[in-house]
Amino acid sequence: MRSRTPKVLHDLCGQPMIAWPVAAALAAGAGKVVVVDGPQRPLEGHLPDGVELAVQPEANGTGGAVQAATAHLGDAPVLVLNGDVPLVTAEALSDLIAAHAASDRQATVASMELDDPTGYGRVVRREDGSVERVVETKVQGDATPEQLAIREVNAGVYAYDGAALKDALERLTPDNAQGELYLPSTLELLDRVAAHALDDPTLLLGVNDRADLARVRGLAQARIHRRHMRAGVTIVDPASTLVDVTVAIGADTVIEPSSFLRGATTVGERCVVGPLTTLVDAALGDEVRVPHSYLVECEVRAGASVGPFAYLRPGALLRERAKAGTFVEIKNSDIGEGTKVPHLSYIGDADVGPNTNLGAATITSNYDGYRKHRTTIGADVRTSVDTTLVAPVTIGDGAYTGANSAITDDVPPGALGIARERQTNIEGYVERRKKREAPDTPS
Repeated sequence: MRSRTPKVLHDLCGQPMIAWPVAAALAAGAGKVVVVDGPQRPLEGHLPDGVELAVQPEANGTGGAVQAATAHLGDAPVLVLNGDVPLVTAEALSDLIAAHAASDRQATVASMELDDPTGYGRVVRREDGSVERVVETKVQGDATPEQLAIREVNAGVYAYDGAALKDALERLTPDNAQGELYLPSTLELLDRVAAHALDDPTLLLGVNDRADLARVRGLAQARIHRRHMRAGVTIVDPASTLVDVTVAIGADTVIEPSSFLRGATTVGERCVVGPLTTLVDAALGDEVRVPHSYLVECEVRAGASVGPFAYLRPGALLRERAKAGTFVEIKNSDIGEGTKVPHLSYIGDADVGPNTNLGAATITSNYDGYRKHRTTIGADVRTSVDTTLVAPVTIGDGAYTGANSAITDDVPPGALGIARERQTNIEGYVERRKKREAPDTPS
């Protein structure tokens, strides 16, 4: 991966890669999930509650990784899968477990046929169709040319009888070109091994570099899109739309092109999101419209509208039917029901009552160079254009402000606050200026 980040912690549609196979195993009914980590324990804190962590003291191969987990295993069937196969589904794992349980085999390995099997271990079968061994191909010399010609490959998922697995691990040796303990070599140490072919080879595509990750991300994103569309969501242009696996979207919502829904975002029913809108950990109620805007860690309640070209920062709350219009930025503020901030305004650290209208270029001046202060604006307030509210300050219910006012004192309910210099007209100013600026006339 050419990265300081461990491979399985790279993001895949809103979750670390390792979270995908863990979720599939849990959904398939695993009674216990054990993740094998390195000695520095980089995965600690990134796993779901209840998932156990085993430490592989040295990087001595996949067999060594499973050996590190044997203390967590009993004699019950054991499912082993790689952490870098994020597209595996609970259904595929359940089918493998069922196939293994229905046979008398000590192990069952999932396999798939690939047009280009480069990099995968090859499944070598006996004449009766059972599995003789899996030959690794990581290093030149591991496999013969005949074995390299085999298109059936090890998909990296195994079902074992618990006792048989532990016995084979005890007898495992690093007899290969890399000098590692290969987990597939345990199959050679068992008498009865079967292969379970997968119909969809993409389910167990591995990730070895960022090109692989991009391919897997495209498949994962398509899966996410299908799930939402089949649940009643319209995604107008899936190719230009990103939706994390953690996002929830209500029925009859339309996601317009070039929109990105990330993290813990939730979108209600009958909304229109986009085009060109980004939602990060945002909560939208029903019938919300958000074109051409950027929303982060905020809440927009039912019937409200945002944008175009609005920016809602963390802590912003737009209550029912409120509006944040064109070129409006709102941060850490509560905007009341039916209140409108139509355009060209910054509202930060403010509490605004219902049915208020903040005119163009209304600014809350919330920072004095040392501390943030809050602005309180009541219900049914009307601020005129170019009003600056210097916090801490309170505008009472039903109050108005005059245009181009810098309000530094509280405005009582029902009052008009004006804070600006009186206009002065200087008669004859233009003619006098022209004479001063005219060049001297030569004699």
